[in-house]
Amino acid sequence: MVELTRLNNQVFTLNALYVEQVQSFPDTTITLVNGKTIVVKETEATVKEKITDFYRQVGLALATVKESNGRRGSE
Repeated sequence: MVELTRLNNQVFTLNALYVEQVQSFPDTTITLVNGKTIVVKETEATVKEKITDFYRQVGLALATVKESNGRRGSE
């Protein structure tokens, strides 16, 4: 879970497992796997960092790094 801030300064917690993409339009917009979008005050880089930190906490960061390097499976 990651803590983020909506444009109206409302702080909320988002389950990072449901994030499909993060974009800057220039406002940072998060699209969830169900198609819902959320606009937040944090920068795209900050959101990505928070999501990566969450993945590390739950043990998913290693799988993400291996996939981005074109490797599959455990090594």
